[in-house]
Amino acid sequence: MDMTYSQRLSFLYALSFNELRQSQGDQPNTDLDDYAPLDAATYLACYITFKAIQQAERSPADERIENFDMLSVYQAYAMLVYTYLTLPLGEEGIEPEFDQAAITIAKSLFSALSNEELVEIVESGNRKYQLIGDAEQEHWMDYREDLDKTVVAFIVAGTDENAPFDQDDIIPLLGALLSMLCEAFSS
Repeated sequence: MDMTYSQRLSFLYALSFNELRQSQGDQPNTDLDDYAPLDAATYLACYITFKAIQQAERSPADERIENFDMLSVYQAYAMLVYTYLTLPLGEEGIEPEFDQAAITIAKSLFSALSNEELVEIVESGNRKYQLIGDAEQEHWMDYREDLDKTVVAFIVAGTDENAPFDQDDIIPLLGALLSMLCEAFSS
């Protein structure tokens, strides 16, 4: 089956969501029209960031107390992932909703935090995201390119049965990229 990029996002979202539904005893929903591509991108940005945090063996709960600013690094990372998930959607005339995605991502990743803390994380994360996006140093350009390729590989691994790798093969790369970002903002 030949799929558009938006259909790939929706398909991957449907697979993930239906896995959760089945674990709760509910019936899966296989109608891809019920899974909007931007909702899929937002969900997948959270999922990928969560997996990267686990892979990097980081603890947002501890960092909330010991190094609160690190939570905004996770937010910036998730927004970078969202950017690379949504970039190809422009070819299909679908424009990302960065402001809404930033809020949804923060609420999803840091659900136990107060609204004031979430606002601080989103604002600080947006500043970091902007710094990374505007940076012209070679290492930041390489970082953005590597993250873009890794996110695309994750989508391909999840939606192409002929992919030479699985999503589980990509998770360590995503964790390493998150670790690099955390290290850069720890200095």
